[in-house]
Amino acid sequence: MENSDHPLLNWIPNKLVETDGNIYFEWIYLGDKRYVDPFFDETLMKCKVHYNNSTRYKVVSSVENLIDWSTELVSVELKSLLFHVSRCGSTMMCQSLAVSPQNIVVSEAPIIDQIIRSDLFDLDKKRILIKSVIALLGQKRFVEEKNLIVKLDSWHTFQIDELRAIFPELPFALLYRNPSEVLKSHAKLKGMHMVPNLLPATVFGISDEEIQTISFQQYGAVVLEKYFQSYLDFYGTDKNVVMYNYEEGMKSILERFLSFIDADYFVEEVDQMCERLTRHSKKGDVTFKGDSFTDDVLVIDLTKGSSLYEKLNSSIAKSLVANIT
Repeated sequence: MENSDHPLLNWIPNKLVETDGNIYFEWIYLGDKRYVDPFFDETLMKCKVHYNNSTRYKVVSSVENLIDWSTELVSVELKSLLFHVSRCGSTMMCQSLAVSPQNIVVSEAPIIDQIIRSDLFDLDKKRILIKSVIALLGQKRFVEEKNLIVKLDSWHTFQIDELRAIFPELPFALLYRNPSEVLKSHAKLKGMHMVPNLLPATVFGISDEEIQTISFQQYGAVVLEKYFQSYLDFYGTDKNVVMYNYEEGMKSILERFLSFIDADYFVEEVDQMCERLTRHSKKGDVTFKGDSFTDDVLVIDLTKGSSLYEKLNSSIAKSLVANIT
């Protein structure tokens, strides 16, 4: 295999560190671990017990080392960036895709978020680093691997134009869902982006003045409104993007996505990916019987979010009509 003799095989950057004015990257050894966990940091945790990662010393590199080394390893083809508004089937999608040995699926890698939100680099350097890190995460480690799909954190939708500048020809996929259902899911267990001040409000385009007027309960609805508006703005201008509404059904979404990224799979692989959709996204040994919060009541104003949601649905409908005609 192409990378079999390279000393960096199975090593990836996993953390950006600044100390005493110096910037460097820590690396972690993957061994034979594939990216099959629901979230990337779960895979990293499993790798920490490997001998190469459990010594007193950390393996580190400079920024320039990382950029240079990313060109030395053969990477599989990056097929798509996957954006989502959270609780809209993106984890299930990734778990299904990860079933195929042809796919490398990176699901919310912390190192990507660190670089995107860092203020340590100018724009040009940040662009190079994002591309370099994704290439290293997608290094070809097993013979069957051909396709790389990267699922970003939900708030990375606000960097979608910048990511398009980095990957001008790459298919982008946007997943979303009825705002009521998204927020009912978060009411049971909130993601960090739905809790005020766990992430800076400015990440979502919420001003310091605005956040003072938003209640704790309403904050998640405002974040979701910002997500939906970002989707509308991008979908209306970009020619290489597709949106999927969770209500369409995950099997349909998966099949359309496989066609969208133009990747070839054996029939058996597609069947296995579809079979994975019948099980819980985060608990693969549990049959998925649907969401348990459909009858829950939200004390939240969803007027604006629902309006934007309907606009997203209309945008998809108009796009489908345009493609047919």
